[in-house]
Parts: sequence; C-alpha cells; structure tokens
Amino acid sequence: MAQEYTLAELMICAASEAWRNDGEVLATGIGTLPRLAASLSMLSTNPDLMMTDSEAFLLSAPNPIGPRAADFKPAYETWMGFSRIFDNVWGGKRHAMVGPTQIDRFGQANISCIGDYARPKAMMLGVRGFPGNSISHANSFFVPSHNTRVFKDGECDVVASIGYNPARLAKGYSLDEVDIRLVITDLCVMDFGGPGHQIRLRSLHPGITVEQVQQNTGFPVFVPEDVITTPAPTAEQLEIIGRMDPHNLRARELKDNPPGDRTAR
Repeated sequence: MAQEYTLAELMICAASEAWRNDGEVLATGIGTLPRLAASLSMLSTNPDLMMTDSEAFLLSAPNPIGPRAADFKPAYETWMGFSRIFDNVWGGKRHAMVGPTQIDRFGQANISCIGDYARPKAMMLGVRGFPGNSISHANSFFVPSHNTRVFKDGECDVVASIGYNPARLAKGYSLDEVDIRLVITDLCVMDFGGPGHQIRLRSLHPGITVEQVQQNTGFPVFVPEDVITTPAPTAEQLEIIGRMDPHNLRARELKDNPPGDRTAR
C-alpha cells in the first residue's frame, strides 16, 4: 500500500528539487514550507548547501522549526553576519525561494501593493530586497494558492523583481542573466523554459489536469508533449520532513491540509 502524504509534503519535496544541483550556495526559504524544502535538500540531495540560523550563524545541519527542547544545540559552523550574507547575495552564491503576491507572464513579481501605486487597494511589504536579489542570484517562487490573482493577466501592479521582460531589464543586463528556476504551486511545478521564456509546465500534482492549471493562470502556459506527474514523497523524505517539523506546523499552511493525491476526489 502506498504511503499517504499531504499536499504540503508533496510541495516541500517538489520545492527541494530547486537546490539539487546548486552545490555550495546559500539557501533561503521564505516561509514554513520553503524553509522545510531547503532543509530537506540539505539533508538529502545537496549536502553542500549552506543555511543559516536566521540570525548570525551558518549551520552544518538545519535547525528544526517550532519550539525546541531546552537542551537543543544548533550545529553552528561559523559566523554568518549581514556582511557575509551580502557577499553571497552580490556574488551570486545564493538561491532564494520566495512567495510573490503577483507573478506575470515575464516572471516579474510583486510583493509591494495591489492596485495603482498612487492609490493602492492593499499595501504589503514594499519591494524589500527583491530588485537587488533578482539581478544578483537565482530565485524560485512558491505559490500556495494557484489562481489568476497571483498569475495575473498583464504586468504586475508593481514590478518588484525583474523577469524576462526586455523593456525592464537593468542597464547592462541581458535576458540570459535572469535566473528564475522553479515555480512550485498547489497545482503543479513550472519554470520559464518555454519558447521565448514563456512559463512552462513541468509536472502536474496527482489528480490535477492541464486544464485546471491553465484556467487558474492569467496568461498562456506552454505545455510540452509529455508532462510527468510530480513524484510522491519517499519514506526517507517524509522522515526528514517530520524530523525538521516535529510539531507538524506544515499542516497549518494550506487550507484544510489537503491530501497530496487528489485523484477522484
């Protein structure tokens, strides 16, 4: 009998693939599920991956999330203050997984505000480090709810990070230097590897159809002839995830904590 798994666990495993072939780069997973994905990658497919304790130290093994026992001892390796973080950022030795509020057909992303910048409908974070990060190192996107509000028709309301749009490239940059790796959603895995950097479907989560993905994307998705099903988590991966998330905080991240296989549901 196949082992049961949740959609959150499926997405963690799919997202962990973003760092598989990165070697020694600084992994930054923004949010509970991306952080668990980075931890899973470091403990399985890419042991050279670097992670911090989110304060000032580099770790030789990732910290679990949530409350820890009083005698817990982090695996501190060396100091990793802001100056060293920015050395990695500007040197291209970082790969962040972020959660934009909007993504457009160019891969441009928005975390700033919704609506007209002069009179926004909703204010969010501001552009934060998105502009510099997107021109300095690889980025992947994590989208817990795949819909046309996120994957919007037209450009993002505010372009906080660059994508494959020649009209908005920073001076001296080329499209070949834009590095958006994977897009992980609750429906599928995508990238921008289609013709002319069009968003491309890489895999469908179990029980999800191409039509569902396209209906929930505000611009055309390139669909290759053979689209695989996103692989189910292995027993080893589920064990690592459980160890890194002993309080099952991952179960709170997606509404109703749905199963990973939605076939015939």
